Amino acid sequence: MNEFSRIAIIGGGSWATAIAKILRENEVELNWYMRNVDTSSQFKKLGHNPRYLTDVDFDIDKIRFYNDINQIVEDSDLIIFAIPSAFLKNALSKLTVKLNDKFIVSAIKGIVPDENMIIGDFFHNIYQVPTDNIGVISGPCHAEEVAMERLSYLTISCQDADKANFLAEKLECPYIMTTTSDDIYGTEYAAVLKNVFAIAAGICHGLRYGDNFQSVLISNAIQEIKRFVDTVHPIDRDIKSSAYLGDLLVTCYSQFSRNRTFGTMIGKGYSVKTAQLEMHMIAEGYYAVKCIKEINEKYKVHMPITTAVYNILYDRISPAIEITLLTEELR
Repeated sequence: MNEFSRIAIIGGGSWATAIAKILRENEVELNWYMRNVDTSSQFKKLGHNPRYLTDVDFDIDKIRFYNDINQIVEDSDLIIFAIPSAFLKNALSKLTVKLNDKFIVSAIKGIVPDENMIIGDFFHNIYQVPTDNIGVISGPCHAEEVAMERLSYLTISCQDADKANFLAEKLECPYIMTTTSDDIYGTEYAAVLKNVFAIAAGICHGLRYGDNFQSVLISNAIQEIKRFVDTVHPIDRDIKSSAYLGDLLVTCYSQFSRNRTFGTMIGKGYSVKTAQLEMHMIAEGYYAVKCIKEINEKYKVHMPITTAVYNILYDRISPAIEITLLTEELR
């Protein structure tokens, strides 16, 4: 796998920074794209990301920073995208270099708006990247715990087992355990949906529902994930494994979950706009729930939690009323 010796990260947020930290544990020399020139300039001076995970120090001599998307694609073989899905098209808007001979890895837990495509489908359909050249990094794993070097687990999905194993090896270190999968569709959709359900969990927390109800909510959420992914991409998968159930649990319960935090604010009476402004971070589930609802118009999967979150965020139905109605559907 020497053809993937040049590894790049696209994005300057907390998850991109966490992935960079993991790769540097294995002495991987990185190409790193940040859209904001000032951020990368400060990074080089300070030796750490000036905005996210600021306690994580880097050997700047082992990182090549880029602000030109075409140059970093030209100079890289394996490219990890770790930016909010809502900004992906804009990040690629000036791209003229072909991607179809690169190993493209999604660390984005969202859906591309308007196209309503998961990231793998977006790169396959729009940029003609072969399916075997598409990988997915999924959790359960929060960037903040990576920064603290707390034991975490990652699932690396790719339909080419050699590529999955190569990336898994590069990401495994004393505090990161990895496993591989060929389910690029299921792991991506599950990663999208868990953010929606984390918003639901946060809304319920904000409304002062307790742990007893949260357990019912999450047990119904994993069933909702299973119904959806089995309909959209029906293969044999264990929905109880960490890439699905584990990622759902940590996102719904963790103090580091931005989607749960966003939902809690909504449950407490914040407007969507106010909650977004106060967070200073993107809650992917806000964009994802609209995309999933539109995708599901074709499949017609029974998704009461997704529908409730959509009604609250987009139709501005009272959270208290909508969740009361939801409680009648859950068992």
